[in-house]
Amino acid sequence: MSKLFEPYKLMDLELKNRVVLSPMCQYQAMNKEGVPEAWHLIHLVSRAMGGAGLIMTEMTNVEPIGRITDFCLGIYSDEQEQEFKKINHEIHKYGAKAAIQIAHAGRKSQLKDGDIVAPSAIAFSDDSRVPKELSIDEIQRIIQQFADGTKRAVRADFDAIELHGAHGYLLHQFISRASNKREDKYGDPTLFVKEVIEAVKAEMPSGMPLIMRISATEYTNDPYTLDEMIDYCKTFIQAGVDMFDVSTGGNSPNRPDVFPAYQAKYAKAIKESLNIPVISVGSLDIPEVAEYVIQADYADLVSIGKGMLKDPHWAKNAAVKLNVPLEMPGVYGLGY
Repeated sequence: MSKLFEPYKLMDLELKNRVVLSPMCQYQAMNKEGVPEAWHLIHLVSRAMGGAGLIMTEMTNVEPIGRITDFCLGIYSDEQEQEFKKINHEIHKYGAKAAIQIAHAGRKSQLKDGDIVAPSAIAFSDDSRVPKELSIDEIQRIIQQFADGTKRAVRADFDAIELHGAHGYLLHQFISRASNKREDKYGDPTLFVKEVIEAVKAEMPSGMPLIMRISATEYTNDPYTLDEMIDYCKTFIQAGVDMFDVSTGGNSPNRPDVFPAYQAKYAKAIKESLNIPVISVGSLDIPEVAEYVIQADYADLVSIGKGMLKDPHWAKNAAVKLNVPLEMPGVYGLGY
């Protein structure tokens, strides 16, 4: 029996299966105002029609300078909120649920106008701009922007919120020794993240789960260890995180060797150490591999990225390969 296509429930979030569309930056907000366009409607809704249980938006940022590029999405204006609400209405038509990944790029922003910001004035790479070190007042302002973005996301009918605390973006920058050399209270690797979590959680309905994407390990010269991240996660859980989306790396240009399910062991370690549900991500697009990750209890959900870029109906075709009946909309359901 397949477990990949079993329903899953976390608090008030009820999913028809364990397949998640991974958040992937599209760089297609051609209006340069961070407003979702037809591209985003088609990208997200087609994967809902294709059978995925949870549709996750790309990294969506809480202020204009928090975007990676001019063509990235935001959740800080009325127009953004309204367009996301329209997209979510369509996602829900096909029995899928919608989540938004909210974030701030920090020093990984590539915007050319204005400051880029970070915990400390340390560039991401030799080819990157040196960021401005955030003042405590500016840190407090960004925490409020995360809360305000969450209010908008709730009004836009998202079913879950994911905080992006991985891949070298601002939350990760505070966690990592490679990017946080502060000597004030925010030199604590967990304090800023804890305060963001608390601010976001305060704006969410009590039954809505808060997910956090983390990099379980780093590929920097002075990385935190998996054991350290597990300790950090205890603080994040106490602050309000209900599930971790477990990835690795991203806070330096260094990259790991990639192979099927190469990050699943980290999801399993977080799950077992903290007794909390997890999502695994990274080279899980072979259906049998995704099934194994769920069957072997490495993770509760699997996040499919490149596999769904290649095939919007990845979930349907995975079900065919695993010989599992999957209800599909309209003529897509013929033959089942």
